Amino acid sequence: MPTDKMLIKGCYIDGEILDILLSDGVISAVESDIQVDAATIIDANGLCAAPGLVDIHVHLRDPGFTHKEDMISGCLAAAAGGVTSIAAMPNTKPVTDCPEIIQYVLEKAKNTGVHVYPIAAVTKAQQGSELCGFEELRAAGAAAFSDDGRPVEKAAMMLAAMKAADKVGAPIISHCEDMSFAHGIINEGEASKKLGVAGIPNAAETVQAAREAALSLTSGLPVHIAHVSAAQTVAVIRDAKRRGAKITAETCPHYFSLDESLTLSRDADYRMNPPLRTKKDIEAVIDGLRDGTIDAIVTDHAPHTKEEKSDFEKAPNGVVGLETSLAAGITFLVRPGHLLLEELIEKMTIAPARILGINAGTLNVGAPADIVLFNPDESYILDPAKLHSKSYNTPFKGMTLYGVVKYTISSGKIIYKA
Repeated sequence: MPTDKMLIKGCYIDGEILDILLSDGVISAVESDIQVDAATIIDANGLCAAPGLVDIHVHLRDPGFTHKEDMISGCLAAAAGGVTSIAAMPNTKPVTDCPEIIQYVLEKAKNTGVHVYPIAAVTKAQQGSELCGFEELRAAGAAAFSDDGRPVEKAAMMLAAMKAADKVGAPIISHCEDMSFAHGIINEGEASKKLGVAGIPNAAETVQAAREAALSLTSGLPVHIAHVSAAQTVAVIRDAKRRGAKITAETCPHYFSLDESLTLSRDADYRMNPPLRTKKDIEAVIDGLRDGTIDAIVTDHAPHTKEEKSDFEKAPNGVVGLETSLAAGITFLVRPGHLLLEELIEKMTIAPARILGINAGTLNVGAPADIVLFNPDESYILDPAKLHSKSYNTPFKGMTLYGVVKYTISSGKIIYKA
């Protein structure tokens, strides 16, 4: 008999064994031994339950680059990774700088089962010369503003953007990269010297993060720093927070797990921007996650085709990550003891939801029925060919990862089952 109720039995939530009752797309009860008639039952014995993951930094490549990814394949990948809410970055073709593209994204995402939040560009065509119409973009459904893929190079333009974003009640996300000396393809360090290729110094990221921190401190306006990779950047953000800046930050799984030595293989699947850095940078990123300097974990999911990634020096930057983010967090943060599982989940759910200002990321009664059920102790060897994305450029290929998603539920409906 059809029912709008679903009962998840016997899952672990923060160390307790509880049931979760879902009714009409929301969580209606979280307690032990719930009894209810006419409900779809999921036996979650031995599985952990968490809010559906919230990834506020995703490149869906739609419109314009759908040979790499499209709305359907990107949302399938999200569902397979336990991600129920994603923010779609604007460096599409055309750039998401007008209400029509916002509406296109929302319409294409409508039946995917995943909540997609379009991020609009800060400047028209992401060229840095003229601000977009923040009010009309926000009214059309833009959840945030960013020129990600490129920095906002002029400080005056960035400050104006921060004011405009604050006025419409939306976050602004800064891609921190000083283009005047970010001309390399990997980290500037031992690997770039051995390979004889140009490197990108940590300072290319850090000086712009310091600029954003200064703008926030002097204006009192909020700013969110994307994909933190460098130890010096972590230090700048930590200091700015201590001084009272309204600054938040994110990092990605590859920045707390993989270092520049992997690029010695000349495999472009280890190339992204910012690049993989050193073991000391990894330690600093982990410290930043531990002490709250870095608020959220995102993927910067950036699909590229096998052909595009075939030439190490000419390949575009970026890696896929939607299907591996939870497992990478468990493998490289929880199992070594850097974070508790509950702390990891917080950085992948409620923290990013709070930054984006969306109703997601909790298992509270009345919250949207977005849930991931997973086994944190089950391992697998990552086979790129089994990913749901159109592209397979994962830096975790061939690695043993812990944490297998068994069910992803969005708005009370199963959108993925292993």
